[in-house]
Amino acid sequence: MKICIPVNENKGKQSPVCDHFGSAPLFAIVDTESGELKMVQNQDQHHAHGMCQPLASISDQKIDAIAVNGIGLGAVRKLMASNIKVHRAGAATVDEVVKAFKAGKLEQVGPDGTCGHHGNSPHDEGGCGHAHTPREKG
Repeated sequence: MKICIPVNENKGKQSPVCDHFGSAPLFAIVDTESGELKMVQNQDQHHAHGMCQPLASISDQKIDAIAVNGIGLGAVRKLMASNIKVHRAGAATVDEVVKAFKAGKLEQVGPDGTCGHHGNSPHDEGGCGHAHTPREKG
């Protein structure tokens, strides 16, 4: 299985997890069975609010899941439509995320677990500088 983890810099398996999917400089693509690690540049790191297209950078990687600390509603919907599962990373490094993923300890994220400001809803700041609170229904 291949998992994608947004990272701040390339330090191999010790690469620090980036706080937000769309703003990550790099994506670590890890094959959880072989341990193979590949780094992919985020070609859309610098974008206008709500206009990020990070999936374009990883579209040819055939990933099965993404582990992130923060992600917007649009990206989650696109990932789900592509049958890619989204999980909350909840760890500091790629290695820690992969270990937690393999142990089944990562929370799966759906549309209600996204960064609130992407939906313009009131929120408290989360660890990524965005909200991780459930969206208001209405």
